[in-house]
Amino acid sequence: MDFSLSAEQQQIKDMVSEFVDEEVIPRADDIDHDDEFPWDLVDEMSDLGLMGMPFPEEYDGAGLDYHSYAIALEEIARGSGGLGTVVAAHTSLAGNMLYEYGDEDQKQEYLAGLNRGDDVGAFALSEAGAGSDVPSMETTAEKDGDGYVVNGDKLWISNGSVANTVTLFAKTDPDAGHKGISSFVVRPEEDDGFHVEGTEDKLGDKGCPTAELRFDDMHIPEDRLLGEEGDGFRHALETLNGGRITIAARSIGLARAALDDSLEYSQAREQFDQPISEFQTIQHKLADMDTKVQAAEMLMHKAADKKIRGEDFIKEAAQAKLYASEISREVTNEGIQIHGGYGYTKDFAVERYYRDAKLNEIYEGTSEVLRNTIAQRLLK
Repeated sequence: MDFSLSAEQQQIKDMVSEFVDEEVIPRADDIDHDDEFPWDLVDEMSDLGLMGMPFPEEYDGAGLDYHSYAIALEEIARGSGGLGTVVAAHTSLAGNMLYEYGDEDQKQEYLAGLNRGDDVGAFALSEAGAGSDVPSMETTAEKDGDGYVVNGDKLWISNGSVANTVTLFAKTDPDAGHKGISSFVVRPEEDDGFHVEGTEDKLGDKGCPTAELRFDDMHIPEDRLLGEEGDGFRHALETLNGGRITIAARSIGLARAALDDSLEYSQAREQFDQPISEFQTIQHKLADMDTKVQAAEMLMHKAADKKIRGEDFIKEAAQAKLYASEISREVTNEGIQIHGGYGYTKDFAVERYYRDAKLNEIYEGTSEVLRNTIAQRLLK
């Protein structure tokens, strides 16, 4: 049991931290205000090898372990929650689907492009009537000669309006419940019938477009099927399990940003002839904030360690995501409180951290669903 970073992990952390401090943080407010996809920052991250971190070099990935990937994503989210979601959806969801379930040709053709950053990835699972209840999805993929014809709609798709490679879930056997769900690779620029209906105007997570997609008689070739027909539900659950580790990382990054800003502000802000950091109430807030961040990091790395070892990590990933997402809201809220009235204005970044943090409790498994998952594993 080693609680210190390896030399390589520290190097990754320092490199990403420098990039975030110099390139992301100066742009973060503009990204939040304009809500436009930051193509230039994604290009820079591609040059740094940050768009395919946990995948092997044979597919043009960086070959990093999951600890390093989580550390890097935490740093990215510290600068911009929206940019953290861009990378997480691209890598943990779309990329991981191709790495785990794609055949060799699919990996070389689609995963390598994602890892290089030539393409942006998205994961199209949710629908208006099928969020946590995945088997109730209505999108269908009907076999037709040498391919499939897809009809339906998807909602809440991160990167959905900018993606070049989309991993899509649809029912190939609508009467078979979750056993009738299959997964596919979709190429929006090539597949006629793929439509972006629009993007959501969200509370936070700006810069990462959350799209509604529609498929009208969209024909995709047979070689775009991932695995076998009927494997899609399993693919979705297993992919989300790994993704929860990186949403924990996004949560920790936002919480750490709020803590860092609060430490700086509390030592600069004076009231009653002394810095407010001298008041015990403020000190206790800061102590609690740091303790929560440290505990969340421990849970995140425990889940990553079990994943790396090939052990069952479902409960650990759920616990890491559940706890980290809730403390990110709590810590960013305390950050606003420490900043007082200034914290409620856009003059300081803590209000943005708070808006970005709330999403962590909703996507890739709501807190309510995760508590069910943890309880089921305990009672199994």
